[in-house]
Amino acid sequence: MTRELTHYVGGAHVDGTSGRFADVYNPSIGEVQARLPLASGDEVRRAITVAETAQVQWGTTNPQRRARILNKFVELVYANMDELAALLTSEHGKTFPDAKGDIQRGLEVIEFCVAAPHLLKGEFSDSAGSDIDVHSMRQPLGVVAGITPFNFPAMIPLWKAGPAIASGNAFILKPSERDPSVPLRLAELFTEAGLPDGIFNVINGDKEAVDVLLEDPRVKAIGFVGSTPIAQSIYATAAANGKRAQCFGGAKNHMVIMPDADLDMVADALMGAGYGSAGERCMAISVAIPVGEKTADALVAKLVERIATLRVGDGMDETSDFGPVVAQSAKERIEDYVQIGVDEGASLVVDGRGLTVPGHENGFWVGPTLFDNVTETMRIYKEEIFGPVLCIIRAKDYEEALRLPSEHEFGNGVSIFTRDGDTARNFSSRVQVGMVGINVPIPVPIAYYTFGGWKASGFGDLNQHGADGFRFYTKTKTVTTRWPSGIREGASFIMPEGS
Repeated sequence: MTRELTHYVGGAHVDGTSGRFADVYNPSIGEVQARLPLASGDEVRRAITVAETAQVQWGTTNPQRRARILNKFVELVYANMDELAALLTSEHGKTFPDAKGDIQRGLEVIEFCVAAPHLLKGEFSDSAGSDIDVHSMRQPLGVVAGITPFNFPAMIPLWKAGPAIASGNAFILKPSERDPSVPLRLAELFTEAGLPDGIFNVINGDKEAVDVLLEDPRVKAIGFVGSTPIAQSIYATAAANGKRAQCFGGAKNHMVIMPDADLDMVADALMGAGYGSAGERCMAISVAIPVGEKTADALVAKLVERIATLRVGDGMDETSDFGPVVAQSAKERIEDYVQIGVDEGASLVVDGRGLTVPGHENGFWVGPTLFDNVTETMRIYKEEIFGPVLCIIRAKDYEEALRLPSEHEFGNGVSIFTRDGDTARNFSSRVQVGMVGINVPIPVPIAYYTFGGWKASGFGDLNQHGADGFRFYTKTKTVTTRWPSGIREGASFIMPEGS
């Protein structure tokens, strides 16, 4: 039976009124399971009004009280973890344990945001000038918005909403149309935790909703995660409308494998980092760079051996290593890239096209795919495929391996596997990529550091979560104070100095 979904505004579910809808699929069986309303511009503007009204009191609420609500929210999410993970799996397709990981990594940011009373403290300077004190304070922006992708329907909304709400803002989430049910359920849990109505709102929609969020002057900041062309467009449009913007785009994450690396460790790492979640991660490793022909030949042999044992199936099947891709259009795009790689002359070692899963024949399946002898001029190397496709580009030496990720258009994440500390230190210092792993395949920073890529992977001055999250969602006010001491010095026409 097809479920009818809603928006969530002002602490309650709200039916859509635009008359426009999108289908939400179960990617394991290829069938529609829900119908999602797509908001009109007027519906978005009404949500902004609700958020703006609610924010006034929330913005003056003691940060410690805000933190208590976040603490309660964390408890409620843990209590409902299995339900949320199953819901996530049914709409995205990732395995049940991976769905739990999606939620867990989002909660870690909320747990960090419980430190809001400390993170929002300003600075104070006594006697900065003669009888003059200076202090600063961090204040909320007002209404802010997040536009989030399908591949992490819990984690990324929480990465955006956590510091925004903890800082005293009201938040409007525009989640992906492909898997909106978990964000709606999280909104219910925020309300149950005691968050005032109107502080966390979910508006489902497409470009019409996004355009209003970008153009309405009451929305002071936009956070976005998605493809690079859209990230760049949203960043430019937000800036043109006087908004702060924090936009993260595509990736082509490399793993450099030095000749001294433990190749069994590397092969195991590439299985998870390359094929986990069907490769639909912005931090997935999609390019392996073994240094030297001997290293490359040995690595390919180990990868082929392991790929043969991978099990692709329904996300709720505990034996599945990864599930389907999110949509039929995604499956077609990935398979088109595989053919492009063949046409460009890469060696197709393992072909994941044409996979079927018994009992789920209509699911959006793509099997693990492995290319060897890829070159840096090929589209399968230059462009983001966003599927279970791993490319091997052989480097003759360390300097070539360092150059490839440094010169690539994208600069999200990179890893190096080596036993040599000097090599690792040199690599982490010189590589032109925002997040680096040393013997770590997916270098996603923990919640109290910041997440963000370089070059075409990120647009904006501040990263997601960590201290940058609080900086992004607050404005700094600096106050200079002098109390009359009874001594009058007369008018001064000289620029004040700090001495």
